[in-house]
Amino acid sequence: MRAAVSAMFLMNGFVVGSWAPLVPELAGRHGLSEGQVGMMILALGFGSLLIMPVSGALIARIGALPVLRVTCILCSFALLPVVLAPGVAILAAVLFIFGGIIGSMDIAMNANAVVVERRRKRAIMSSCHGFWSLGGLVGAASGGLLIDRFGTFEQVGIVTVIALLVALYFQSRLAPDLPVAAETKPKFQLTLAPMPYVVGLVALFSMVPEGAILDWGALYLRQDLGADVTYSGLAFGAVAATMALMRFAGDAVRQRLGAVATIRYSAIVAAVGLVLAATASGPSMAIAGFALSGLGIANLVPVALSAAGNLPGLPAGVGISIATCMGYSGILLAPALIGFVAEYNGFSVAFMGLAALFGVVLLLSSVARHADIGAEEAAPAGE
Repeated sequence: MRAAVSAMFLMNGFVVGSWAPLVPELAGRHGLSEGQVGMMILALGFGSLLIMPVSGALIARIGALPVLRVTCILCSFALLPVVLAPGVAILAAVLFIFGGIIGSMDIAMNANAVVVERRRKRAIMSSCHGFWSLGGLVGAASGGLLIDRFGTFEQVGIVTVIALLVALYFQSRLAPDLPVAAETKPKFQLTLAPMPYVVGLVALFSMVPEGAILDWGALYLRQDLGADVTYSGLAFGAVAATMALMRFAGDAVRQRLGAVATIRYSAIVAAVGLVLAATASGPSMAIAGFALSGLGIANLVPVALSAAGNLPGLPAGVGISIATCMGYSGILLAPALIGFVAEYNGFSVAFMGLAALFGVVLLLSSVARHADIGAEEAAPAGE
């Protein structure tokens, strides 16, 4: 069961990572400006955000397993329409659907990971996200090589075959959903209970700094600290490397310390790292700060999603979809705000402000208690 859900994370990350090297190829083929490329990526993001709540409610109604089995097959083929789109309008529509498929599978595989955690009474969520990061790294690294050697259609064909083989082999090995009495099955709707939205704030304030380093870290190193082009790419590279490393160690850390302590220590480390990067006198110090921040960021979202999936009185799919949507909305909307702040005050001030977000995560850390496997049932989710 654990191997199967880990494979789903790996495959999803592989497909998403394989999308990244396609972006410049599609821009050249369709004659897109940087602004138009941004709009295409925004279409993908909105597809995820709009479909995720529907997926979460559907999982609450019929379970995570059937949704994951369908979406993992759809995910395998998701890049084919992207490279076959004949025009910009169709490309935007296809990317919207692509985002919806990726987002739906994201909710389903996280909900299935929660099921495995409950059955095993052990944390696995951090390592699952570690497999996603590994898949993304493999997809992005191999994608450029495959495109250079064979072309975009061939690259996507290879990705499709590999992803489909993983989906077909592992989908029958996924953990079955926990039994739910027919009379207690929820209606097809989200909840007004506040607790999942509080957990969502933890996800939001954890994901915004990660996205900010991805979007602005390289420019900060070049523009403010004088790094060359090659060196500037290490901003997010350092974060990605330390996040992947810590995510594979994160389950053991969480099992030893507990979810609340893990969130608290992680938030402190992440904040210290960003302060170090923001006050750096040179590129090396900033990169070290980003790397330290990655160690802290790594387990914040996995623990938050485990908490969202284990909220008492609330189906896992609904809680996870709310937390995930709130987190991804920050990644979509925050870059423009950060750019505005940096334009008038500099990136140093912007990154210091982002460090303060981890202070909010620290204040809200008690909600992570729901992530502890085998803990006593807490009060209803609407507390």
